[in-house]
Amino acid sequence: MPKTENEDSAWKVGELRSKLGLNQEQFAAKIGVTISTVNRWESGKSKPSPLAIRTSLM
Repeated sequence: MPKTENEDSAWKVGELRSKLGLNQEQFAAKIGVTISTVNRWESGKSKPSPLAIRTSLM
């Protein structure tokens, strides 16, 4: 079964965070969101905004 858009985003957020060598708390602080927001992204419950994605790449 194909991945949903949220599942695909969840994988990408988790992969990016891992590549940066950050835990969820550190990643959240880096991009200015809460830990629960990062957790929702990584669990596929919600999708990060384009701005959040760009911020995480800086």
